[in-house]
Amino acid sequence: MAMAVFSPTGRHRVAVLARQTLLPIELGIVHQLFGQARAGATAEGEPLYEVVTCALRPGDVRTDGDFTVTVAHGPEALAEADTVIVLSSHEDYVQSAAGLAPPLAEALARIRPGTRTASICTGAFVLASAGLLDGRDATTHWRWTDRFAGLFPQVRLDPEVLYTDAGDVLTSAGCAAGIDLCLHMIRRDHGTAVAGDVARRAVVPPHREGGQAQYIRRPVPDPAVSATSAAREWALRHLAEPITLDRLAAREAMSVRHFTRRFRDEVGTTPMNWLIRQRVELARELLEESDLPVDQVAARTGLGTAANLRKHFHDALGTSPSTYRTTFRGTPRRTAYGTPGGAGRGGG
Repeated sequence: MAMAVFSPTGRHRVAVLARQTLLPIELGIVHQLFGQARAGATAEGEPLYEVVTCALRPGDVRTDGDFTVTVAHGPEALAEADTVIVLSSHEDYVQSAAGLAPPLAEALARIRPGTRTASICTGAFVLASAGLLDGRDATTHWRWTDRFAGLFPQVRLDPEVLYTDAGDVLTSAGCAAGIDLCLHMIRRDHGTAVAGDVARRAVVPPHREGGQAQYIRRPVPDPAVSATSAAREWALRHLAEPITLDRLAAREAMSVRHFTRRFRDEVGTTPMNWLIRQRVELARELLEESDLPVDQVAARTGLGTAANLRKHFHDALGTSPSTYRTTFRGTPRRTAYGTPGGAGRGGG
C-alpha cells in the first residue's frame, strides 16, 4: 500500500472538489471536522490536516442558495492531495451513462495513484463514472440509489448504509452522513481520542457505524410509546456484564419481539449488533489509553476472551487489537490512507 505524501507543512492535505450548485453544508462539514483535528486531542495541539478547496477553474462557484463561494484554487490542487473529497452537485441528478464531462475527467486525472478518494452524497456518481468504484461497495443518497444502480451495475451498491469504506475509496449517503464519514476517516488516521475530540467540539455524535440504516423510521421517539433509549443508556454503563435481549427488553417493559422491532426502527440495526459495536468502541478506547493486557480489555468490554475480542475487532476494523494499539499509542503519527497497521479493509 502506497504511503501518503504530506504537504510541506507536514500535515495530511485534504483537497475538496467543489462543483457548480454545491451544497455549502458539505463544504463546511469537511473544513470544520478535519480543521478541528489536533495532535494529542487537545485544542492546543498542532493541526493534523491541511484542507484546501478547489474547483474546475478558480473563481465563483454557485451554491444551491442565494450566494456564491469564491474558490481560489483550480484542479491542480488535486495533484497535491493525500485525500480528495468530491462533494455533491445538482449536475449529478442528471448524470448519464455517457460519462464525465471533459473538464471533470481531466481534473480527476490529476489525482495521483494511491490517493485516498471519498465522496459525499451524490458525489459517488462522479467516482463511479471515473471507474473508481468498479467492483467495490458504495452508497449514495437513498433518493438516487435506483438511478445509480441503473447507471453503474458494475458497482456493488448498498442503498441502506450511511457510508462505505473500501480502503482507498469511500462513499457516504446524504450530507449528514458526510459528518460520519469524515469522523470515520479521522478515527482511522489518528484514533478514537482525536476523532472524539473533534466530535465533541462540533457537538455531533462521535460515532455512527457505517452499516447503520440511512433511513430510520422513528428517528424521534413517539412520546406516547416507550422508546429504547433507557435500555441503551443502561447497556453502556454495564458493558462488562452479560447482556441479553431479555435483559434489554425488560428495561423497557417490552417483549423481546417488540423491543427488537422498536430498536431497529430507532437505531437502524439490531440490538446485538449495536451492543457488539459499543464493546468494540470501548475496546478501542482502552487500547489507546491504557496498558491493560488484551485479555483484560476483553473482560472489561464484555467480549469475554482475547480470542473473541480479536474476532470482533477484526470484523469491525480489519486489524488486530495489538496492531491497533501499536499504531495509536502515544502521539498520533502520520498514517497512510489505510486502516491502522496498513490493513486494506476499513471499519465501515
